[in-house]
Amino acid sequence: MDNIIQLIEGWVADGKIPGAVVNISLHGQTILQQAFGGYSLSSSSDRKALSNDSLFDIASLTKVTATLPAVMLLVSRGQMELEDHVQRYFPEFRHPQISIKHLLQHSSGLPPDLTKADRNEPRDVMREVYEQDLIYEPGTQVQYSDLGFILLGAAVERVTGERLNDFVQREIHRPLGMFNTMYLPEAVERYRIAPTEEYNGAFIHGEVHDEKSYQLGGVSGSAGLFATAADLALYGRSWLLTNPSVLPAKWRSECTVEPFLGRGLGWEVWHGQPSAPSCSSHWPHGTFGHTGFTGTSLWIDPQSELVVVFLTNAVHYGRATPIRQLRPLLHESIYSSIHGVK
Repeated sequence: MDNIIQLIEGWVADGKIPGAVVNISLHGQTILQQAFGGYSLSSSSDRKALSNDSLFDIASLTKVTATLPAVMLLVSRGQMELEDHVQRYFPEFRHPQISIKHLLQHSSGLPPDLTKADRNEPRDVMREVYEQDLIYEPGTQVQYSDLGFILLGAAVERVTGERLNDFVQREIHRPLGMFNTMYLPEAVERYRIAPTEEYNGAFIHGEVHDEKSYQLGGVSGSAGLFATAADLALYGRSWLLTNPSVLPAKWRSECTVEPFLGRGLGWEVWHGQPSAPSCSSHWPHGTFGHTGFTGTSLWIDPQSELVVVFLTNAVHYGRATPIRQLRPLLHESIYSSIHGVK
């Protein structure tokens, strides 16, 4: 793994990312876990090193590590159906033709996002989501949408009668041994949380970076989770069908077996579409994963049981980050190192 280590060390030294934690596992065994770089909380503070125990705001990885398994667990129990219309859960939602499956597959026709607003600006996020116009006919295209997963997280709450964070912690994360994964981290955890973006003269630290999730109280279906690399590696391995999981194998398979324009249920799936996802085209078809805006990613190759977690707080340096160009380089290098593919 020396070339992987040198690659990431070079990115930190060149100022491309402030730091990172990488966890690579093969056949259920960790073959590399290492922390790189660090961060400063102000121009006058000392630089603090990241560690393997660092907590990251995992941003949109929340979609596949909290909301997706919560929805599919309820589906497996008969409490929800993939073909249910969203209006079953939200009569105030404007579009009767949109199903739960459309939301999971990012094929609902909802726009990617709401209009931008300052994180401290009061707004009724749910009302705005309910009232959005569609930008295409549901089921005909794929357009990644935060709004669909906000609805899914809220649907879980309506079905279960409890907050998404409580349901997910009890039913998914704790049973998997993910004791370092949480919404709303307590103040005692701040010492190991990687800060994200500078805002109003200080770095966002211990609060969710995503504005909509922040305006929803820090808990939403689209963002809000904080986690360590080791916990996400546990989660990734739970999606290998031979491994024990809280989600039955039938429903895990359902999420990746028939992708539509690069999207399974929740996951991005590499199946030869014109533009390869961030795992790079070197990884085999059937690979699935997801990324997060702050600089996070999780990729799973079920053929070789390879799971790669790469966590950075890239937005610590601002939103004009090269992380989208760096991820494929890392994953190509990892796959080549393990399998000898050039």
